[in-house]
Amino acid sequence: MPAPTDITAAVAALRRGGVIAYPTEAVWGLGCDPFNEAAVLRLLDIKQRPVDKGLILIASGVGQLDPLIDWEALSASQRDTVLANWPGPHTWVVPATPRMPRWITGVHDSVAVRVSAHPDVIVLCDSFGGPLVSTSANLTGKPPAFARDELDPVLLERIDAIAGGETGGLHAPTTIRDARDDRLLRG
Repeated sequence: MPAPTDITAAVAALRRGGVIAYPTEAVWGLGCDPFNEAAVLRLLDIKQRPVDKGLILIASGVGQLDPLIDWEALSASQRDTVLANWPGPHTWVVPATPRMPRWITGVHDSVAVRVSAHPDVIVLCDSFGGPLVSTSANLTGKPPAFARDELDPVLLERIDAIAGGETGGLHAPTTIRDARDDRLLRG
């Protein structure tokens, strides 16, 4: 099991195609480079999650997501609603550009994205130089970890690094809404 590490070591693991655990707004997340197919497939294997479902990407700013979101497929009002909720604990399902890999979107033509206000996530994404995969750090069907000491030892044995820090203190995972119709998908 990796010991908690600093951001520099976590970013080095990401750049080597590794999978890391890191704190987010509410729960601990598993992350990797979303453009590294082998890393994403390994993360899905660790989590025991099918690729068809798709994954969330988390970023430090909208600029990290702009090339991946088909903003033209949204109305001005829909775009304004999404942007008004960032940074913050709000994940939006938005139309994806062709640049978005299928191992991220799954069977969908959209992608779930969030611009975080969590200081550790901001530093992690900025240091890495782009968005990261963000899925809860638990085996599929098991409860999420709200604290580092709740992380499953089986999961920890299979990852490459644990970024230091604490979650943002929310008591439930972030909301997920569809930007195209404002439908609440997770609340």
